[in-house]
Amino acid sequence: MVKVSKRITELQSKVEDREYKAVEGLELLRNSANAKFVETAEVHISLAIDPKYADQQLRTTVKLPKGTGKDIRVAVLTKGDLIQEALSAGADIAGYDDLIASMNDGVFDFDCLLATPDVMPSIAKLGRVLGPKGLMPSPKAGTVTTNLKESIEEFKAGKVEYRADRNGNVHVGFGNVTFTTEDLLENLTVLQESIDKNRPSGAKGRYWKSFHICSTMGPSVKLDISDFRDKVFS
Repeated sequence: MVKVSKRITELQSKVEDREYKAVEGLELLRNSANAKFVETAEVHISLAIDPKYADQQLRTTVKLPKGTGKDIRVAVLTKGDLIQEALSAGADIAGYDDLIASMNDGVFDFDCLLATPDVMPSIAKLGRVLGPKGLMPSPKAGTVTTNLKESIEEFKAGKVEYRADRNGNVHVGFGNVTFTTEDLLENLTVLQESIDKNRPSGAKGRYWKSFHICSTMGPSVKLDISDFRDKVFS
């Protein structure tokens, strides 16, 4: 039996068993964060999709207007002169043979991996190590690109990739607890709008099943999706 700490028990007691309005829920998230480090603000969304079907998959990117609150480390897998171009554009790591070797050895000193189209055959061979970490470059996600400068700047400025896991759940960090409630709300609203806009064609009926936020070490707070859009959540 898992033992729940006194800290978590006290925090959970502050969360009522109901759906919170956006501002109220975000303020509760911020006030519940009392770990000894800056906690990430996370959203966990359950969607009525089955990603094993091609027309029910969800994977894309969205630019959070207030950023992520993190120093995003970007790596670029490319060849020739583009390696220096990537480094000059702000990439933290760029290379080809050396970068492939380090990834095969399990070294991932970056948060986002970009690739140019010419190296995609090599990327395919890295699927077993990149896939489980959610780092596999994809044209749909904007991480396979010919415009390195723009892509690097966007991901460092707050562009994030998200995808539904095999159970149809989406987990995204949308800031941290030092953000104001207003900034967190702006990021979360943009993310919600992106998920709605990119609704898979195979998704039928009610799309959103549940909508929760929390800080890294804090309790889960259930939000009312109708507070973000006109459609009533039922």
